[in-house]
Amino acid sequence: MKIVTTVFQLKQEISQHQAGDKTIGFVPTMGFLHEGHLKLLAQARAENEIVVLSIFVNPLQFGPNEDFDSYPRNLEKDKELARLAKVDLIFAPSAEEMYQGEPSYTVRVHDRINVLCGKTRVGHFDGVATVLTKLFHLVQPTSAYFGMKDAQQVAVVHGLVEQFHFPLKIVPVDTIREEDGLAKSSRNVYLTSSERSQAPAIYKGLLIGKELVLQGERTKQKIVDEVSSYIMQHTSGKIDYVEVLSYPELINHEVISGKLIIAVALKFTKVRLIDNITIDI
Repeated sequence: MKIVTTVFQLKQEISQHQAGDKTIGFVPTMGFLHEGHLKLLAQARAENEIVVLSIFVNPLQFGPNEDFDSYPRNLEKDKELARLAKVDLIFAPSAEEMYQGEPSYTVRVHDRINVLCGKTRVGHFDGVATVLTKLFHLVQPTSAYFGMKDAQQVAVVHGLVEQFHFPLKIVPVDTIREEDGLAKSSRNVYLTSSERSQAPAIYKGLLIGKELVLQGERTKQKIVDEVSSYIMQHTSGKIDYVEVLSYPELINHEVISGKLIIAVALKFTKVRLIDNITIDI
């Protein structure tokens, strides 16, 4: 496993792999790896000859009141987990290396962002799209792997690849969960013990919504109300949103049909948790 920190080094490594006509699986992350990331790496490893992992806490994804400075980081542990996952190459640049100071050019996202997290995190997906545009050009992967825990991000990335004609495949990977159903997340470490015991109610609420759909319920508001009610009764958190939308278009329909997503964001004392379920009806 090789570790590089500069664009020049990365280009050198990628050019060698391309010369050998090898498939490249790419997993972009902000580090502090957990089982969710490891599942992405395992699938990339199974499907490609070379696996590239990026570790970069992207400042453009954080708003002025968000947790960039306190975002958890542990590069040494990440390196060890990557080695065990048989990663071939880690790209771990600094912000200065990625943006050469203040960014002169950024990508603006106009579609699929005015709902869910994008509604309140203005500019967040611009930051995601900007860094991924850079990384896709540098790594030139055959396939890139993203966790469905952040299903809105997956939808936006699909759009980015289609709009800019990147010659790569986006591979969505199912959410990894704790035994009690809580979605794995680097931010779970910020939960108090009481909040941690309540947090599985998010997924249980989503399952209630899914069951309503499978039983034939097609009225969006009925599903939203049932999911919201369960979560409010079983947690001390504040609901940011409960949404039912088409997927991946993320369009609001009062009467649902086709593939859809039920998504939740819940704010606890120091952390905001998101989770979702997709259903094809």
